[in-house]
Amino acid sequence: MRAGLLAALAAIALPMPALASGVIDNVNGIALDAQGRIVHFNALLIDDEGKVEKLLPGRYQEPPPPPKRKKRKGEQEAAPKRLDFKLDAGGKTLIPGLIDAHGHVMALGLSLVTLDLSGARSLVEAQARIRAYAAANPGRKWIIGTGWNQELWGLGRFPTAAELDAAVADIPVWLERVDGHAGWANSLALKTAGITGATKAPAGGRIEMDSGKPSGVLVDKAMDLMARVVPPPAPKDRDIALEKAQQTLLATGITAVADMGTRIEDWQAFRRSADRGALRVRIMSYAMGLENMVLIAGPEPTPWLYDDRLRMGGVKLLLDGALGSRGAWLKADYADAPGQKGLPMIPSTQLRNIMSRASMDNFQVAVHAIGDAANSEMLDAVTELAETYKGDRRWRIEHAQIVSSADLPRFGQNGIVASMQPAHEASDWRMTTARLGEARLKGAYAWKSMLDNRVPLAFGSDVPVESPNPFPGIAVAMSREDAKGEPSGGWMPEQRIGFEAALDGFTRQAAYAGFAEKRFGSLIPGQRADFLLIDRDISVARPADIRGTQVLETWIGGKRVYVKGR
Repeated sequence: MRAGLLAALAAIALPMPALASGVIDNVNGIALDAQGRIVHFNALLIDDEGKVEKLLPGRYQEPPPPPKRKKRKGEQEAAPKRLDFKLDAGGKTLIPGLIDAHGHVMALGLSLVTLDLSGARSLVEAQARIRAYAAANPGRKWIIGTGWNQELWGLGRFPTAAELDAAVADIPVWLERVDGHAGWANSLALKTAGITGATKAPAGGRIEMDSGKPSGVLVDKAMDLMARVVPPPAPKDRDIALEKAQQTLLATGITAVADMGTRIEDWQAFRRSADRGALRVRIMSYAMGLENMVLIAGPEPTPWLYDDRLRMGGVKLLLDGALGSRGAWLKADYADAPGQKGLPMIPSTQLRNIMSRASMDNFQVAVHAIGDAANSEMLDAVTELAETYKGDRRWRIEHAQIVSSADLPRFGQNGIVASMQPAHEASDWRMTTARLGEARLKGAYAWKSMLDNRVPLAFGSDVPVESPNPFPGIAVAMSREDAKGEPSGGWMPEQRIGFEAALDGFTRQAAYAGFAEKRFGSLIPGQRADFLLIDRDISVARPADIRGTQVLETWIGGKRVYVKGR
């Protein structure tokens, strides 16, 4: 297995000196200064530590040799400093490496090695994929997968165990919804887990029922009932999954990612990869809950490891569920499900206790909050705790999708970071309208309002819920339109932002959100030389054209780690 992984790495990582100074010349360079303003340059100088030495406004000029002078007796003549490499980029556009401020690295990798239902446009298509996967993988004790989305199927309801049985009935099947907040089981899986009509859902979870029996879908904390019996991936499977995840991220221009919800098994895979020199993508790790935080990092955040490739600096908490499964915690009933307000997953006092426990050891706190009630609760908690825990805390609210108008200004207090994912708006605008009704949309995916309130706005993808490709995310942030250009003119167009702010969200602000802004994210001299060569000038392109941007090369720490087509 080790040899196979090294071979996979060798197939995509091009040789470059471990420590090499060089220049990327003849570029259409686009970067951000310390204030987030666009700067242009024509050459990038890299020092022998893989850091940015200088951005040059013109083409690189070889320094002249020092003037000759008479040597003193016994003096050795100093050789002029020469660069180890020079690359003429032929006028291609160079931008900073893009950062995903909220992703799930191992979940991405595992989605690439298990059954993937993302993109299935109907229940019939999903069933056909499940049958085909079972036929192609005989002998499996379970079929595990992800990516289904009943909103794409036009069912107007969740799928059922009976419909899954129609595809595969003789093997337990467990398939997580695209957002990771619901799971779909066949009858054998329900039986294996001991889930019956008498089973009580845990707090913060819901067992969907049909005529007094479990229908086959478990929401949020109820998924734990299945997790007890589903076999976990073996370490070798995690290693393969991590390598595949890295290849996908590098090909889309992601040079760093905040891994939201790292478990000890994930961390061990990250370390194994780094120990063998195969970890290229930088990972800002947030532990899944206090137990993993203490188990992995101990009494304080870890230092930056492996030349700024890996650090655990915070903890991730789940305060509510997702809109797609009606688990997002709302202040009023769902417009399309009267009587349901979603699922608060952590009681108020417990939330504050957990946040306090992490903060006293200087871990950063990142809390998933989608519904307006969840965001309001998180804002209240930060207001209380900020009185005790002073200094630069950068409390992170992950998603912040539905916020009441009264709460929007509160994001500008106590150093809160809004960690949001533009692609979610493009995927969910129709569903969000149905879930909330028109009258409650003002604070939905409110990027411009966040900026107006001087809130640091970090952008990501929530991969594998969405594609990790950041260029559609930039396009959506600017247009509020989906891939089909709908709705024309944008959904709630007053929340559109400009190119500079969109790029800032995927670079400088995403690094700031992870306490990494002094290390990478902006191509400021002294930062790691993480950058991309791309096939178009996205600073002048229309949002619809930005979507199709192709990454030609990805460089991390002054080393080329991806070339398109190789």
